[in-house]
Amino acid sequence: MQKIYLGVDVGSVSTNLVALDTRLQVLETVYLRTMGHPVKATQEGFRELQSRLPQFEVLGVGATGSGRNLVAAMLGADEVKNEITAHAVGAAHFHPEVRTVFEIGGQDSKLILLRDGVVIDFAMNTVCAAGTGSFLDQQALRLGIPIEEFGHWAIRARQPVRIAGRCGVFAESDMIHKQQMGYPTEEIIAGLCEALARNYLNNLGKGKEILPPVVFQGGVAANLGLRRAFEKMLNMEIMVPEHYNVMGAIGAALLAAESMKDRPSSFRGADFILDGEFETRSLECNGCPNQCEVVSIHRQGQVLAYFGDRCRRWDASLKSSKVVSRELKKAAR
Repeated sequence: MQKIYLGVDVGSVSTNLVALDTRLQVLETVYLRTMGHPVKATQEGFRELQSRLPQFEVLGVGATGSGRNLVAAMLGADEVKNEITAHAVGAAHFHPEVRTVFEIGGQDSKLILLRDGVVIDFAMNTVCAAGTGSFLDQQALRLGIPIEEFGHWAIRARQPVRIAGRCGVFAESDMIHKQQMGYPTEEIIAGLCEALARNYLNNLGKGKEILPPVVFQGGVAANLGLRRAFEKMLNMEIMVPEHYNVMGAIGAALLAAESMKDRPSSFRGADFILDGEFETRSLECNGCPNQCEVVSIHRQGQVLAYFGDRCRRWDASLKSSKVVSRELKKAAR
């Protein structure tokens, strides 16, 4: 039976699962769209992983991404880490000498600086969609070009058109204006790639020392035009790893492997994940003036976890009820 470490990265656009073997080599990767349903996407991803690895034992589970707490409760994750840590660990695993990581996902962008394998600084842009995967998807759809070919169109351009890239709305209106003026599509796309690279470096890279080697990861790293734009502006090589689109999940799996040592995993098992009906609910807590919006995840009506309560009141109540339940079971024996 294959022994694996499982990494799960649940984002707003994609949900990624990775299985590493005991030598920390990538066995399988699953990349699929979240479509607004992180729990369902995780179930589908795990089912897909099962079809590729029919017999496996999970030694540890790591979760990351914006939906990490939700799926951590669902899977029984051993390690739950933020995206910065997970992406940095993933990049350093394949490129130990890396000093700068560009990560552009579906809804946000990250810049991570490492020195000797340690994160010393980072920046995130979660406000503007310009340059993210969802924005590029929209532009590819509007132009009638498959997103997989977007970057190849860009590198065919003779002279990129100047596009305003500081805002997604302005970039789109500027592209439409350039189309109406008769500029070739490939030159408009190349101009957009340069505008987005310029926007990324001005917003996230401002005041930061970007040193090579630079690793570019996240779904947008597939865009060859954007990669070339970064190389042109920085005058340095940009490396794209083989598993660029699931590096967060790889980092989560590596972190889980590092933390396990000789202790057993908290992984809940395939039957628990695939056979149960999961439901999320929300409520507004009126216990104090904070009025926290609390989210809970349930399986077959049983609460697995609470999130969003700043004082951890709801989370603590769940833990105390579990302790009482265990004590009652002991007393009944």
